[in-house]
Amino acid sequence: MVRVARETLAGFPNSEVVAADLSNLPFIGAFDVVFSTATFHWVRDHDRLFASLYSVLRPGGQLHAQCGGGRNIERIHGRAHELMAAPDFAPYFVTWQDPWEFASAQVTRERLERAGFRDVHTDVEEAPVTFPDARSFRAFIKTVVMRPFLVFIPTGELRDAFLDRIVEMASDDDPAFTLDYWRLNMSARR
Repeated sequence: MVRVARETLAGFPNSEVVAADLSNLPFIGAFDVVFSTATFHWVRDHDRLFASLYSVLRPGGQLHAQCGGGRNIERIHGRAHELMAAPDFAPYFVTWQDPWEFASAQVTRERLERAGFRDVHTDVEEAPVTFPDARSFRAFIKTVVMRPFLVFIPTGELRDAFLDRIVEMASDDDPAFTLDYWRLNMSARR
C-alpha cells in the first residue's frame, strides 16, 4: 500500500507517504485535516487513536472519517462465530479475539470529546451491499470480510468448507448475498 501510495502521489511535491501506527503517530501539530475511510474500526483502542489524531492536528484542524460502526456486518460475523464453535473449527479458534471495534455514534462522540475534540458530530448509517450471485459474494468475503477468520484455519480444504457454509447461509437472506454494512461517520475540530 505504501509503494502504491508513493507512486500515485509522485507528481505532488507537497506530499509524503509514511507508514505509522495510528495510535502513536510521529507528528505533533502538523496537519490541518485528518481524513480516513474504512480504517479506524481496525484499531481496537479508540481512546488512544483519537488522542493520537488530536495531537497531529493544528489548532482548528479538522477530523473527517468514516468506518464500520454499530451493528456493522453483524449477521455474517454472527454466522462465523457459530461456525467457530462447531466441532470442525473450534480447535482453531481457541485464541480468537475480534480484531475490530465497531463503536456506536454515542460512544465515539464521548471518546472524541475526551480526546479534546470540539464541534463533534457522529452518526451511524445503514449501507447494505448486495452481490449479484454466490460466486461474487464468496470472492469478496474471502478476501475482505472473512480474511481475519480464515487465517486461523490451517488448510485450504477447511477454509473452503468454512466459506461454503457462510455462502450457503447467505443464500437464504432476503435479499440473498447481502452484507449488512453500517457506517460510522464522524467529524470534529481541534
